[in-house]
Amino acid sequence: MASFKITGDRRLKGEIVPQGAKNEALQIICAVLLTKEPVTIHNIPNIRDVNQLINLLGDLGVRRTRLSDSSIRFEASEINLDYLESDSFRQKAAALRGSVMLLGPMLARFRKGRIPRPGGDKIGRRRLDTHFLGFEKLGAEFSYDGEDGGFYKVDAKNLKGAYMLLDEASVTGTANVLMAAVMAEGTTTIYNAACEPYLQQLCKMLNRMGAKISGIASNLLVIEGVSELQGTEHTMLPDMIEIGSFIGLAAMTQSEITIKDCMIQELGIIPDVFQRLGIKMEFRGDDIFIPAQEKYRIENYLDGSTLSVADAPWPGFTPDLLSIILVTATQAQGTVLVHQKMFESRLFFVDKLIEMGAQIILCDPHRATVIGHNRETQLRGIRMTSPDIRAGVALLIAALSAKGVSIIDNIEQIDRGYQNIDTRLNAIGAEIVRL
Repeated sequence: MASFKITGDRRLKGEIVPQGAKNEALQIICAVLLTKEPVTIHNIPNIRDVNQLINLLGDLGVRRTRLSDSSIRFEASEINLDYLESDSFRQKAAALRGSVMLLGPMLARFRKGRIPRPGGDKIGRRRLDTHFLGFEKLGAEFSYDGEDGGFYKVDAKNLKGAYMLLDEASVTGTANVLMAAVMAEGTTTIYNAACEPYLQQLCKMLNRMGAKISGIASNLLVIEGVSELQGTEHTMLPDMIEIGSFIGLAAMTQSEITIKDCMIQELGIIPDVFQRLGIKMEFRGDDIFIPAQEKYRIENYLDGSTLSVADAPWPGFTPDLLSIILVTATQAQGTVLVHQKMFESRLFFVDKLIEMGAQIILCDPHRATVIGHNRETQLRGIRMTSPDIRAGVALLIAALSAKGVSIIDNIEQIDRGYQNIDTRLNAIGAEIVRL
């Protein structure tokens, strides 16, 4: 187990480039299984979850040619379906939450899919019902073997288009069902579909491969099935979660940071929510400039009541940034209620922030009230453990702003989602040592 040793209370300054989007990568990379032809993907983040998925595809027989540090050409012309039944596949896929995204492409092209119960963040229940209910609507048969940690199986001699109303606007559920539907016979209509930019990117890529998807960027997708797909080239968006993390980092550490190449039009309301915390920013083309701010003040609603920041399906605020909003608010002037609706364990890391000196009331597993210090009291360094990717980076931001030295253990969780975060932040003035 590795750790970060962070010397806090340092102001950072400089430019930082966000990595490719992790959540997009897990979908896009699985989509290469839909065709025998080469698919070239650019701006791939060099992070643990993505690298594990790429290696898993290699074990399945996908040929991979690295063209640069962030570009790979994939060719899935010869796939070893027997590997799906192996102990090696069971162990490797179970360690990776994104492995569930293999099911849709496998079902579409080979009419069968296998996956062990996937791992990932310990942030509460993350049910997969939406995926399998969608597959069943397309005519697949689903079975679950609960022994040895659990194994999901889907089989379909023929996939046929159908109308479906998803029980939740799940991003991964929508993507998985969409990838299965593009090669189903007839027309599939998916209502209450997720419409995040990552999902839009997947739809555009599939259409370039020969799929017929309409309704992109809405919650009503219509897919006309085709018999086969061709190769293509695709460039992934910058990671909006990392961009939001850097905005919060700049505010907490009173730093002057320019976040480069942000594709601002794809960020939705993310900049607006941080501005409601009082954080100033300037949009310079596709760059976001965050000036050094001694203080920032949380806005109230028009009637004077306390601001509440809650997650919601796109174009609402992404749940992956609520941890960053919470930690950033600890040094603001004012009070904010953070409401994490989706995951019941994601706010439990606040006990570490409280130990560092933050004023936070954990109302219940889903809600926390943050009373900002307004810089009158500085957080203090402690030893803590990263419970998941986003909480880990929130704790890293807190440590960078704190007085003294902090140790964060279990940083493998951070490495799952953030590419060389210590090296990149050290380049603009942070003092982070990997132990």
